[in-house]
Amino acid sequence: MAQITEAEIRKIVENIIKGNVSSASSYTSTEYNGRKLIGIYSDMNEAIDAAEKGYKAVRSMTVEQREKIITEIRRLTIEEAHIMAEIGVAETKMGKVEHKRLKHILVAEKTPGTEDIVSEAKTGDNGLTLTEMAPFGVVGAITPSTNPSETVICNSIGMIAAGNGVVFNPHPGAICTSNYAVDLVNRASSAAGGPEILVCSMDKPTMDSASVMQSHPKIKLLVCTGGPGVVRAVLSSGKKAIGAGAGNPPVIVDDTADIRKAGKDIIDGCTFDNNLPCIAEKEVFAFANIADQLISEMQKNGAYLINADQADKLAKIVLEEKTNKAGKTVKSVSRDCVGRDADVLLAKIGVNVDKSIRCIIAETDFMHDFVQHELMMPILPIVRVANIDEAIDLACKAEHGNRHTAHMHSKNIEHLSAFAKAVETTIFVKNAPSYAGIGFGGEGHTTFTIAGPTGEGITSARSFTRKRRCVMADNFRII
Repeated sequence: MAQITEAEIRKIVENIIKGNVSSASSYTSTEYNGRKLIGIYSDMNEAIDAAEKGYKAVRSMTVEQREKIITEIRRLTIEEAHIMAEIGVAETKMGKVEHKRLKHILVAEKTPGTEDIVSEAKTGDNGLTLTEMAPFGVVGAITPSTNPSETVICNSIGMIAAGNGVVFNPHPGAICTSNYAVDLVNRASSAAGGPEILVCSMDKPTMDSASVMQSHPKIKLLVCTGGPGVVRAVLSSGKKAIGAGAGNPPVIVDDTADIRKAGKDIIDGCTFDNNLPCIAEKEVFAFANIADQLISEMQKNGAYLINADQADKLAKIVLEEKTNKAGKTVKSVSRDCVGRDADVLLAKIGVNVDKSIRCIIAETDFMHDFVQHELMMPILPIVRVANIDEAIDLACKAEHGNRHTAHMHSKNIEHLSAFAKAVETTIFVKNAPSYAGIGFGGEGHTTFTIAGPTGEGITSARSFTRKRRCVMADNFRII
C-alpha cells in the first residue's frame, strides 16, 4: 500500500504553519505529490470492467472481511481528513478547510457499515421464509463538487458494506479531490487484504463518460448526488436509480422559540462550510414580533445586515441570467460565488469587513431572489410573517416541493407538528443547527446522499441492496 511519506507530512505541516491556502502543493486527477492514484482510468468502459473485478472479489469475501476494509477506510479518512479538506478548497475555491475536515471525520465515524445489512426471517404453519439484502453488483455513482471527497467516501463505505463494486463519475469541478478519495478507498482495501482496485473513477469525467456509465449493461444501480439536471438524467436511464437532488431548506422561528439560541443555531448551520451542505438553512420566516430580536442575535454571532438596495445589488452578482434551450431567460447561481466567504461576497458590493463576519443577512419580501433560489453561499434572507399559518404557507412554497430539508425553532408542539406535516421533507430539524439532521450534534447516522426524489431518504448500506427471498415450505419451523 502506498503510504504518505514523512517528507509529505513535513510539507503539509510547514504549509499549515505558513498559513498557505492549500497544503496539497502538487496534485492532479491522477497523482498526489508524485504518487500515482489507484483506480483512475481514462476510459469509462475500462473503469467499469475494473469495478466489476472488485465486485467479484468483494462478493467472495466474508462480511467480517468487508468490515475490515471499511474499518481501514475510516482510519485513513480521519488520518487524511485535513489533506482532503485542503485539496477540496484549493480545487473548487468553495467552503472552509476546517469545516471540510470535520465533515470527513463525521463520515468516517457515523456512516453505517455492514451492521446495517440485516436479514429477516418469517416462520409460520407453512415453513420458513428468509429475506436477505443482496448487492446489486457494480454501482455507477455521480458525485457533486460541493461535498466531493465526503460523498465518495460515504458512498464507498455503504456500497462496499452492501457487497458492491463502484465506479464514480465525479463532478468535473472536483476531479482531483474526488479521485484522492477513490485512491484512499483502494489503499484501504489493499491494506485490509481486499482487492487493490475496489472502486474506480475517471481522470477526465464528462457528460459522455456519464452517458456510457448510465447505459452500460454491467451497471446495475445508478446513484446520483447532484443538481436537478443530472438527477433527471439518471432517473430516465431505464435502470434502478437513487437520486439525491436539490433543496432550498426554509427555517421558521415563532414567538415561543428560544430566540438567543435560534439566532446562534441558524447562523452556525447556515455558515457551516459556507452553506455548501444541501441541508443548510437557506431562508428564514420569522414572526414579526420577534424578528428584530432574532436579527440582533444573528448579528451577535457573526452576521452582517445589509439593506434592501445592497441586497438587490448583491443578488445581481450572485445570480446570473442565462438563456435556456427553450429560449427563456432563467437565473442560476454564479460559480464564482458558491461557497465563498461572507467577506468576499460583501466586497463585491463595496462593503469591507473582516473574517469575523460569517454570514450576510437581509430582510426581504417572499419573492426576492435570495428566497426563491438555492444559493449555497452564506447569504440568508429573512421574511417577516404574522402567524404560523402564513409562515408554513410561505416556507412550503419556498421549499419548492423538493421535500429535502426544513427547520423550525419553537416550543409549540402544535406549530412544530403542523409544519412537519405540511412540508413533508426527508429531514426536519427542530431547535438545532441544520447539520444535526445528518448526525453532527444530533442522533442518527450520516450521509451526503439524501435521496428525496426517489424516496430512500437518508441513504446507508441497505439503500444499495436488493432483497432476495429464500423459501423452505413446510419445514424449519421448530415450534
